[in-house]
Amino acid sequence: MASNAGIAPFLSNPFDGGASSTSDTAALYRQRLASAQLYLCTDSRKGKGDFADFVDAAYRGGVDIIQLRDKNIEAAEELACLDVLRAAAQRHGKLFSANDRADIALLSGAHVLHVGQDDVSLPAARHLMGPHPVIGLSTHTPAQVDAAMTIDELDYFCAGPVWATPTKPGRAAAGLELVQYAAARTTETGSQRAWFAIGGIDHTTIGHVIEAGARRVVVVRAITEANDPCSAAESLKSALPPLS
Repeated sequence: MASNAGIAPFLSNPFDGGASSTSDTAALYRQRLASAQLYLCTDSRKGKGDFADFVDAAYRGGVDIIQLRDKNIEAAEELACLDVLRAAAQRHGKLFSANDRADIALLSGAHVLHVGQDDVSLPAARHLMGPHPVIGLSTHTPAQVDAAMTIDELDYFCAGPVWATPTKPGRAAAGLELVQYAAARTTETGSQRAWFAIGGIDHTTIGHVIEAGARRVVVVRAITEANDPCSAAESLKSALPPLS
């Protein structure tokens, strides 16, 4: 029988983060989001068996948010991995994210829930999660970017994929044009909503998204496939200009 150990931290203390109340915790999560620039998506690293060491190294290298995104594991295993990720995030004072499923995010006590255009609706996600966790959304078109800037239930969005990537097979690249659009609209509207460029970003391409206007990025293979995840994270973080 699968273990339910992964849900215990949520049941005993749903919103930790070192804050004295849930309202303090909500503010803390959003402060951390406001300063976040480097966001990592990783699978459970089941084949390597080094998930705990890997996420610790990534946070140590400067990653601000880590999302567990693994479509090939069962819910109990996902909760167990999120429990490990939660502990690492607490140690480093960073955020951790669940992907797609609001129920998993709720059970794990995730700081962040990230959803796609075809996942649970944002009003439903916010209703289920409550006001405290951060909620993010993937966008792939200018119209979706415009919508993401005004949705009340949303805290941040990702624009991309900038380049086609094997982590999202079949998803056409949106190109640097979408990054330029998001940057321009942010300037035009004066929006303070955080947004991240995503898709095919690594040490060789990060300069292009910065030139297009991005100040925050999501990466996958640039760190997950690195021999030294900590150093890879440090290099990427140092390439990003300060937030204005």
